[in-house]
Amino acid sequence: MTQALSSLTTIHVGGTPAGIHVANSRDELISIAKTVWAKTDNWLVLGGGSNVVIADDVSDLEVILVRNLGIEHLGQGLVRVQAGENWSDFVIHACKNGWGGVESLAGIPGTVGAAPIQNIGAYQQELSLTFKQLEFLDFETGELEILSKEDCNFGYRDSIFKQGKKGIVTWVEFQFFVDLPAGSTALMQSRAEEVLALRASKGMVLSESDHDTWSCGSFFTNPIVSDSFARSLPLDAPQWPTVEDDGKTVKLSAAWLIEQAGVHKGFSLPRSQAAISSKHALAITNRGSATANEVAELARYVQIQVSNKFGITLVPEPSLIGF
Repeated sequence: MTQALSSLTTIHVGGTPAGIHVANSRDELISIAKTVWAKTDNWLVLGGGSNVVIADDVSDLEVILVRNLGIEHLGQGLVRVQAGENWSDFVIHACKNGWGGVESLAGIPGTVGAAPIQNIGAYQQELSLTFKQLEFLDFETGELEILSKEDCNFGYRDSIFKQGKKGIVTWVEFQFFVDLPAGSTALMQSRAEEVLALRASKGMVLSESDHDTWSCGSFFTNPIVSDSFARSLPLDAPQWPTVEDDGKTVKLSAAWLIEQAGVHKGFSLPRSQAAISSKHALAITNRGSATANEVAELARYVQIQVSNKFGITLVPEPSLIGF
């Protein structure tokens, strides 16, 4: 019997699909994808299950589980990583080898293949900083493609894949910073450990015994608004320059907006097992037996409260499947 997807997602929700197909190698991933695609248009690629909320009823869904592993150093800081590798483990591996540029991304759950989909980022560092290229099996053509950084059209938690390009990432290549001063490896390892500790304090490092970590991580992206709009907010509203740093746009703190709208840490709707994390207002968590519908209801409630207070519509960061 096919298992429920709640056992394969970090927020522990998701119904039982029609089938789960496990790919343990690149070639197997390609073969399975083509077989599934020939049968149905209703499919999902699942890596670490960390940036997705899957509906309670997905009985027609075919799931491709990405488990291909391998890290290959091609020289001069160029590294090819198979899509099924655990992202956070890979960051630690990179730091130990003196490969600079991803140390602030330690602790982000998920797989390497999923990382480019939303251009993961944290603490002023983004995947696109070290991204070189990836191999992609295109759903529409059934052909393999090599996509460069420019092809991927990266933006803030955005890429060509979130803009509608469908298929599967098989491997990702990174061009790391390697000609670094003496002592840089130790500094990178220290930074990664610092970030891990910070994320753990916010319930953002996975732990089966801690329901604050039964989440998708940050549920909403930090909104980007005009500089003039940002100046209309209270002086204590956290804000940062955008990646473009053009002076015209500003990034706001979604967590601050949520709390200022009256939705505090630990909040839940009546009789719901979905709740805001007790450690961080930006995470929606499963307190033990939440349904996907309960998670979605709480997310909608948060959006309404923030919109009513500030006129800003928060955008979910995880993919919502089957809603």
